[in-house]
Amino acid sequence: MKYAWLTIFFLVLAWSGWKPHDYPTWWLEVVPALLALVVLTLTRQRFPLTSLAYALILVHALILMVGGHYTYAEVPIGDWVNDWMGGDRNNYDKLGHLAQGFIPAIVIREVLIRNHVVARRGWLSFIVICICLAISAFYELIEWWVALFSAEAADSFLGTQGYVWDTQSDMAWALVGASLAIILLGKLHDRQIRNQITV
Repeated sequence: MKYAWLTIFFLVLAWSGWKPHDYPTWWLEVVPALLALVVLTLTRQRFPLTSLAYALILVHALILMVGGHYTYAEVPIGDWVNDWMGGDRNNYDKLGHLAQGFIPAIVIREVLIRNHVVARRGWLSFIVICICLAISAFYELIEWWVALFSAEAADSFLGTQGYVWDTQSDMAWALVGASLAIILLGKLHDRQIRNQITV
């Protein structure tokens, strides 16, 4: 599975970096995926994650790479969905922010459970969602800082497309994503964690 994961990651990364919309935006969008690869490589032996967590991290990396190649406001699938459902905005970035809650929720949940950080299980979901919202808010601050310091890449990186509530909407999608991950994948994730611990 490791080699398949790496093959998919690097093939999509190579495609993403081949003549993207612009390189400053590509770099800003793809850096989180590259940082995740470094962290996963460094922790693979001493803290291997469940197969569910690795698969979701790869999906998130692919979403970032596609957004980096086109910019989030110009990803073709967002236009296709827009044509199908109606509207005047490419909403691919909302998929990215949904994933920004959904995928970290599983990874954070796993780290907290396996390190026995939360003594009472009832608090686990609340803390996971709070951490996901903190990550989302921090990412919005990064977007703001990029807008302040880099006029060249700001519009493409922000991808607000004239929507005044874009920041709040992005964080709301992350909240929805984190909640859905816990509701839909919690039991499967628990089983995989138990198997991981007993191996």
